[in-house]
Amino acid sequence: MLRLSTAQPDFDKAFARLVRDRRESDEDVAHDVARIIEDVRTRRDAALVEYTNRFDHHSLGDPDEWAVSPDQCRAAFDDLKPELRAALELAAQRIAAFHQAQLPADRDETDEVGVRLGAKWRAVEAAGLYVPGGRAAYPSSLLMNAIPAKVAGVERLVVVTPTPNGKVNELVLAAAHLAGVNEVWRIGGAQAIAALAYGTQRIRPVDVITGPGNAWVAEAKRQLYGVVGIDMVAGPSEILVIADGANDAEWIAADLLSQAEHDPAAQAILITDDPVLADTVADRIGVELAMLPSAKVASESWKEHGVIIEVASLDEAPALANALAAEHVEIATADPEALFAQIRHAGSVFLGRHTPEAVGDYVAGPNHVLPTGRRARFASGLSVLDFMKRTSFIALDEEALKAIGPAAIALAEAEGLPAHARSIEARLGI
Repeated sequence: MLRLSTAQPDFDKAFARLVRDRRESDEDVAHDVARIIEDVRTRRDAALVEYTNRFDHHSLGDPDEWAVSPDQCRAAFDDLKPELRAALELAAQRIAAFHQAQLPADRDETDEVGVRLGAKWRAVEAAGLYVPGGRAAYPSSLLMNAIPAKVAGVERLVVVTPTPNGKVNELVLAAAHLAGVNEVWRIGGAQAIAALAYGTQRIRPVDVITGPGNAWVAEAKRQLYGVVGIDMVAGPSEILVIADGANDAEWIAADLLSQAEHDPAAQAILITDDPVLADTVADRIGVELAMLPSAKVASESWKEHGVIIEVASLDEAPALANALAAEHVEIATADPEALFAQIRHAGSVFLGRHTPEAVGDYVAGPNHVLPTGRRARFASGLSVLDFMKRTSFIALDEEALKAIGPAAIALAEAEGLPAHARSIEARLGI
């Protein structure tokens, strides 16, 4: 774990190194992924069979081994314990309500010279949703991806999820039923992304692919952008906690580890103006790790990538937070709004001492698929807009064309495009 202080002479250099640390895939991963993508594009189902057997130790022999039927998903949902079913339903309801409010409005208006202008929003026809199934299986991720797509109006929702050693996560299947997923394919990794992008003999291609995954999945999405749309290229999880001295060190330590347990490459950072809290949280991390079943992963993450930054005043925190542009930012202070007003770059912000990031992962409502690796500088979390596209339209009558056509002719001629000009001149009788 790295300890920094803004008072130390070399802080700027040390902090700059922290900001530059991407913790993401290297050139070897990119090369391997490119090979897998081309293989799936060329050999299609045969390549999926080979990679699934090699990486997941699962045979795609019979049709039942390729896909999970809707009846199986319904049975998984029906078999849930009542309290777990209620929790999934609450999460689904809150996610749907939040994303329903994101739906954009169509435009249709006529301006002062009689030109009709507007735009219509339409959902893509098919969306592919990646749900991890290796290190952990996340039904919450399925809900966070499928429900916005459903709200947007996507007709065909296709889930791909690896099933290591042939084991299917029943909770993921239950979430698929609840979210109205149409297809669930038992494949994962870069090969699943390639199958969704290009299609195979069994799997029809989709228009957009969303959802988190490992470095190979993220790299496959990056390489296939343009063949299909993607939500983002996501890297390891991140949390930044800004906390004053009035916090309970146990709470803050638990919050930091809530992201560290995702992945050894995940990063948890604490910024505080209280040296006592900094020391106490550092000590408490060890206590919390001793109680966590996920301690092996969380410990490696904290040891290799954990950071505590001491500042003279929390007034310094927003500038540091904006440079880090973290996926999750908690502001655990007496007046979080004052700092929040200065946070320009963050995937999602959690305000106040009683708003742990973990509640946002499940039941708050906003999406937990968020930009990582400083991409919050230019990207947003998953929304209904990731499953929609806007088509603009224009309508002119003769008088409207007379009003603006000559200017278009002048610009076309200036650009050396006489056929553009001629198409307007012909209508104007010039």
